[in-house]
Amino acid sequence: MAEEPSPSGVETCRENRSDVDGKLARDAAEPVSIQRRSFLQLLSGGALTMTLVTPGRASAMYGSEGPPPEAMEGVLITDVLPGEDVFRYMDRQEGGFSLALYCGVIGAANEFKEGDQLVGLAAVDDRSRRHARTLLSNTRLEDLRTHSLFRDALYDLISEVDREASALTSDWMVGDLKDFLLSASEERIKEVRVGLTSDEISCVVKVMSNAELIAVASKIFDPLPGSRIGAQGYMGARVQPNSPTDNHDDIRWQVFDAWAYGVGDVLLGTNPVSSEIESVTGVELALQDIIETFGLQDVLPHCVLGHIDVQAEAEARTPGSTALWFQSLGGTEASNGTFDVSIEGMRTYASQRGGRYGLYFETGQGADASNGHASGIDMVVHESRKYGFARVLEGDVANAQHLAGRVAQPWVHLNDVAGFIGPEVFRSREQLVRCCLEDIVMGKLHGLTIGLDICSTLHMEVDLDDLDWCIDQIMPANPAYLMALPTKNDPMLSYLTTGYHDHVRIRERFGYRVNDAMWAFFQSLDVVEADGRPGPNFGRPNEVFLRYRRAKGDERPDAEILTEGARIMAEVRARGVWIAEGHGAQIWDMEPDLGDEIDTLYADAKVSIWSELDAAFVTAVPRGLWLRTRSENRDNYIGDPTSGEHLAEGAVETVERLRNEYGNRYDVQLVISDGLNAKAISDEGHVLPYLERLDADLRAAGYRVAPQTMVIQHGRVRAGYQIGELLYGQGASGHRAIIHVIGERPGSGHHNFSVYLTAPEAGVWATQGRVDHDITKVVSGISDTALNPQRAAADTLRLLGQLWSPPGSRGPRGAARRGPPQVAPSRLAPWSGDV
Repeated sequence: MAEEPSPSGVETCRENRSDVDGKLARDAAEPVSIQRRSFLQLLSGGALTMTLVTPGRASAMYGSEGPPPEAMEGVLITDVLPGEDVFRYMDRQEGGFSLALYCGVIGAANEFKEGDQLVGLAAVDDRSRRHARTLLSNTRLEDLRTHSLFRDALYDLISEVDREASALTSDWMVGDLKDFLLSASEERIKEVRVGLTSDEISCVVKVMSNAELIAVASKIFDPLPGSRIGAQGYMGARVQPNSPTDNHDDIRWQVFDAWAYGVGDVLLGTNPVSSEIESVTGVELALQDIIETFGLQDVLPHCVLGHIDVQAEAEARTPGSTALWFQSLGGTEASNGTFDVSIEGMRTYASQRGGRYGLYFETGQGADASNGHASGIDMVVHESRKYGFARVLEGDVANAQHLAGRVAQPWVHLNDVAGFIGPEVFRSREQLVRCCLEDIVMGKLHGLTIGLDICSTLHMEVDLDDLDWCIDQIMPANPAYLMALPTKNDPMLSYLTTGYHDHVRIRERFGYRVNDAMWAFFQSLDVVEADGRPGPNFGRPNEVFLRYRRAKGDERPDAEILTEGARIMAEVRARGVWIAEGHGAQIWDMEPDLGDEIDTLYADAKVSIWSELDAAFVTAVPRGLWLRTRSENRDNYIGDPTSGEHLAEGAVETVERLRNEYGNRYDVQLVISDGLNAKAISDEGHVLPYLERLDADLRAAGYRVAPQTMVIQHGRVRAGYQIGELLYGQGASGHRAIIHVIGERPGSGHHNFSVYLTAPEAGVWATQGRVDHDITKVVSGISDTALNPQRAAADTLRLLGQLWSPPGSRGPRGAARRGPPQVAPSRLAPWSGDV
């Protein structure tokens, strides 16, 4: 996953041909709700056959039964003339080119997803969707090339494709390209695809059925160099050994566990809780130790999924500690800026990757809009543009290898994290399948080795059994790999994905194989037999630990080492990290007791996600003040994230009144929000001990803490930014801080909360929308069973000191700054649906 999701592991985030183009480009820097209003205002001047449909008009348009569920608002196309394409349709409706109409028609061709509806680009009904697909199918590729949906520096970069190959398809319509992909050989497709732009690739998948997407995906393969990863008939695994506290034993034992099931041939990739250089380096070295102990350094890389700046610094300080470098990618220049990366910066890093292992990317539909950069284009186009960026960077890695005197064989791959954000992107299992199939085909048409994180959050309508169904629907498309954890439940990120037992089932059902070199290694561990049957050590991670100790030169008796291993496993489990052993009735079934435990955690998460703060909690908070956002209820909060990012009108008035009463006397405001788990806030021993310790420490350090603590119902992180703008945007000077406590995604059983710290100069707060994730830092994974709240309070104080003053200086009013925080991620997670 990425600099990853949920607040656990969150990192710090930091043309145009017409006036309409310019307007949309400017809106790209605004929050999603602003973009959506601007886009719909542009649409309102269009023809009657493409209009915004709202619930109030639904009965008049659809009769007493009202519209189908998806037909609430979006793009309505009532008719298409024979042979009409997108441009002729615009001529008929607008008298010429209209960017708003152009974006609307192309967006309406998508299968319905809530993320497109949120920005006004979803078809209002199946008929409109069919009409949009007909218009798009009749449209020439050359016309798509000469009319950008949204143009920026990234679009210009990724549109530089092979001209000779591009000329082969210039007279084709999108429908012709679809027919070609379905009928042509893999060799012929590879000759043509190098001339296809990312936007063209996104358009052709829109007009394909699921069966057609599978047919195309199942005949295009780009294995990683010197391996069978990504080859036809192979299905790999990226082991994700996450720990709520970056504990090295937690991480190591999840690797041993994976190998006990013959799983883990693509990457050992950990999402860090802390992005401090020392912590990231420690995890890198722990993973590297396992790989080198078994002599796998030329077969299997490792990676800590912190921001690429952090990985580069870790390598600079400890040469040789890193292998594969990671970064999340966005579909526009502005979206990448939210991840605190630039085109130039990423290309510079790519030019340094001249060794065996290059770069690893993670993406996902909906991340751009969730981070405030919809830019007037739909999710499929955004996703395809990310793959275009990855294709360019892969070429830069190849060039770096050439300059280093190596054969240009870039080890570069991409993981599509489909389903991580939440129901604001899409809700159902059918949508998850569609998203994965679209992305597999787009990735393969970009020439990428692409894997999947087939996943869901606890607030989506996709349960544990649904994930099995999704896997079965997607597997015929043969992606390069899937994620792999001891169970379907990530102990740190609190989301659902594929477990080790799922890989065993996939191998049995679909006949997929593991990369040959790692399969031989698994046989050497006696985990599997050559024919794929379980070996004597199948499902026994302690036996893998025994082999690890022997490879280290440990000569103790087997029984003594196994006793030590059993003790460590018990300690790992006590920290809330699951280790699978054995199996159920079938070798692909989880051991029943562990399965029951995961089911219990899932049920608890479903209760937690819908829980609410009550007045009793606000009363318990010292000087607590109740505020509300624009969310009408919990369902509205979960389905429309923007509603939880903005205070209700009455709350705005309350904060403005406090600002006048405060008179700029205070420089720290404490804020509490329920987030996605109110229980994380209200559970005994959680937030109240944290506040008590933090308040005392802040005052002792010389900070002026506002007398009232604001408690927000249905609040997200950006609601805290709005409070900062209201409090500090007029007349204040110097640094001013918002310390925002918020409930994390449930699912781990810990009921963790996070703390978001933002402390720029008052002048930054004065510019509306300037404060965002790129200047925010986080302490995460806090609860009575994970990061102790009192220790978290101390970490918060140290981190605030870093934000307040340059290194080596003094804190507020001359107070000496303390040491660096032990838990301080420094780049905000791209897939954080919670934020």
